[in-house]
Amino acid sequence: MRLLSSLRNRIFLTSALVAVLSMGAAIYVVSQHVTRDAETALQREILATGALVENLRTTRTQTDTVMARLVADLPKLRAAVSTNDPPTVEGVAAEYQMQLKSNLLLVTNKSGAVLATGGTPARTATIIASQPAVHDALQGRESVSLLPQPNGVLQVVTVPIEQASLGLSRPEMLGTLSVGFLLDDGLAAQLKAITGCDIAFGMDGQVLSSTIPRSHYADLAGLLRSSGISHISLAGEQYIALPRPLSPDAEPGPLQSGPVALILRSQAEQVRFLQTIHRDLEVTALVALALATVLSFAVARTITRPLAAITDVMREVAATGDVTRKIALASGRRLDDEDTRLLATTFNTLTDSIARFQREIGQRERLSSLGRLSTVIAHEVRNPLMIIKASLHALRQPDLEPAAIREALVDIDGEVARLNRIVNEVLDFARPITFELAPTDINALCRESAAAAQTAGAGPPVELHLDASVPPLTTDHARLRQALVNMLVNARHAVDGQAAKPAPLVTLSTRCDGARATIVVADQGVGIESADLPRVFDPFFTTKRGGTGLGLAIAKNIIDGLGGTLGVTSTLGVGTELRIDLPLDAPATPSQ
Repeated sequence: MRLLSSLRNRIFLTSALVAVLSMGAAIYVVSQHVTRDAETALQREILATGALVENLRTTRTQTDTVMARLVADLPKLRAAVSTNDPPTVEGVAAEYQMQLKSNLLLVTNKSGAVLATGGTPARTATIIASQPAVHDALQGRESVSLLPQPNGVLQVVTVPIEQASLGLSRPEMLGTLSVGFLLDDGLAAQLKAITGCDIAFGMDGQVLSSTIPRSHYADLAGLLRSSGISHISLAGEQYIALPRPLSPDAEPGPLQSGPVALILRSQAEQVRFLQTIHRDLEVTALVALALATVLSFAVARTITRPLAAITDVMREVAATGDVTRKIALASGRRLDDEDTRLLATTFNTLTDSIARFQREIGQRERLSSLGRLSTVIAHEVRNPLMIIKASLHALRQPDLEPAAIREALVDIDGEVARLNRIVNEVLDFARPITFELAPTDINALCRESAAAAQTAGAGPPVELHLDASVPPLTTDHARLRQALVNMLVNARHAVDGQAAKPAPLVTLSTRCDGARATIVVADQGVGIESADLPRVFDPFFTTKRGGTGLGLAIAKNIIDGLGGTLGVTSTLGVGTELRIDLPLDAPATPSQ
């Protein structure tokens, strides 16, 4: 225990232990993250490869179908099939097979009997002729079928051969044409060159062709009926595998017996990468640990002797908050060190400065708070006062109708109540806002807000684009109106001097998108600098002369409290767009 009795030893040992634990934790966390990210990246790659293989196969199927249609529509083939003479048809079929470079070309007459075949044994041709695809083609329906072969999977496209219609609503059926292309080792090699992954084709639980050596076909066969990504080891090398059914309506799983493309991605590169990362991490950790040990020992020696005298005073200041407490420079040999005396002098100067700054900051904060409060009241009260002024002006008109008098008095009463709410909001700006939620017609609220904003002062009119399909929302009518008026007033101010631009200069629109209603305030003003855009919702930030910087800050607080979002996009010289998204179904939170 004597080893821990010295402060210097405790600092040294603690620093060394922290370094060891930090390095160990860092290595573990980084190793886990790198391993997980590498595995995730590999899985993403094989999924992307699966989608690419499926896309290539689909494209090839479409191409084969188009080629089969073109050949079936050739007059030469039609004429040969109409003779129903196998020798005649065989010569034409052999010519077209060479042109298509297909593995199979089969022609039948209108009764399904084989007239000509090429590229495959007669037994295989007979089997294909008996498939439902030929019967479907005789009924006028094209089809694609996949058949197992000893060296791959044969993809067969079967189309009808019809007599030229010559104005007939239903042309005469002459026979069928089947064109087949083999999914074999050659195609698998082409796909590997494109994707970088090994490919295998199989059917009925057997691998028929692959870029993997045939000695591993038995190991791969079990993966044909799997689903999702799995792992397999072949000749000591790790792979991840993904089966992709070749039939459009097939689903991977244990009951899968149809044709399957098996995609395999080697993990050798990933293993080498992880080994390199782990080795580099270990070397870095050892070097960092050695440096941390040396530095901790040096620091422990330099700070422990004079530290006690200074920390005692610091502890008293921290406990009491008395920044007038000073370190006595003539307190003994512990402060004879030059750096320690400098530290003590600096600490004493710092406490003096802190005490002075506390006094000055307190005074400035009081003055700043008073100025901000005055600014807020002036900014928020101006619009209601303009409406009251307009109402009083209307009351001074001679021969005023009683209905108009009542309307003006209602406006005055409403704006006085609004003034009272604004004063309360300013005084409670830093405290939670209380909302009064009720069903609200958003379009009616927008019309009301536009009218109030236009009454607030000179400027262009607000053009409305309101979507009648927007349903009523459960929200706070007054709070949302206040936010919209603030944004519309700002928009009208922003287009001052932009009369040369085409109307409308300010628009207010609504729309319904899924589970949210959207309100957009857009203007063709000067726009906002990109450097200022992230700060537009900060309290007291403004670029407008005479502005308070509280309009958008208050609006954002209101929108956030109503469970919505407020976003801004702006292009300098083009204009600004403010977008409010409010939920349709979920009511807003009761306070903010």
